[in-house]
Amino acid sequence: MGIDIQKSIIIDVSALTKQEVFNLISKEAVSNGYADNATLLLKALNEREAEGTTGMMDGFAIPHAKSKTIKKPAMVIFKLTEGVEWNSMDGKKIEFVISLMIPEKEKGTTHLQLLSKVARLLMKNDVKQLLKNANSASEIDSIFTRYITK
Repeated sequence: MGIDIQKSIIIDVSALTKQEVFNLISKEAVSNGYADNATLLLKALNEREAEGTTGMMDGFAIPHAKSKTIKKPAMVIFKLTEGVEWNSMDGKKIEFVISLMIPEKEKGTTHLQLLSKVARLLMKNDVKQLLKNANSASEIDSIFTRYITK
């Protein structure tokens, strides 16, 4: 099952809080044309986070949003310069953020497919290590292309 998804990947992102990360995600999504309104996207990310943490295990988080402001399915991926407190499932700070943005009209289809693929990907220790060790956006992109969009 292939998923056509745009990706924005940035390494060495400096943020001190989860809220700062959400602000950066929202701005990145708008600047790349994935969404129309950073404020509405930020609101959608915060509303989802209020339902339960998106901080997974081993330093990874999967914040996601469904909103009318989102124009096309996209991922914003940040490799952080230092860990951010996220209330993660294992209590570890988050160092790698995989944010999913899905248009409201695709919330039951693309959203579930993509979230499922990313969650399964993060169950593989070898893939997590590849992502953590990646030193460039192109390395990270090739990992996601291999495992997510094939």
